[in-house]
Amino acid sequence: MRVILTKPVEDLGEKGDVVDVADGYARNYLVPKRLAVKASDGALRQAEAMRVAREEADRRSLDEAQQLADSLAGTRVVVAARAGDSGNLFGSIGENDIAEAIVKFTGIDIDRKIVDLREPIKEIGLHEVTLRPHTDVSVSVTLDVIPAS
Repeated sequence: MRVILTKPVEDLGEKGDVVDVADGYARNYLVPKRLAVKASDGALRQAEAMRVAREEADRRSLDEAQQLADSLAGTRVVVAARAGDSGNLFGSIGENDIAEAIVKFTGIDIDRKIVDLREPIKEIGLHEVTLRPHTDVSVSVTLDVIPAS
């Protein structure tokens, strides 16, 4: 049976995709759970419109992420934190702190979720931090952690 997916289905497709599935799978699972509708002429036209809209949104999202990456490339951000004599911080610097510092130094508002930090920063010095505004786009920012006075 030919169906149009109304929601993403793992191992089958994304919203708006037209797929051929077994009749029982469509009748007993996809349609009752509102994951798909039977493909009619009108529904196929609507599916094509959904697919075009999804592709346009994906392209726009990628363009915005690339512009953000271009504007932040090579940026150096300074963060002051309380530290002991040995250079270890009292506490740590996490995603929120980095996002706030980037906004403070560049004026570019970023979401903390794009900060790709493997573990919190716990020492004074220079640290490379990767930002991932999109799955296909990443940019490195230099974070300079200095002792607060």
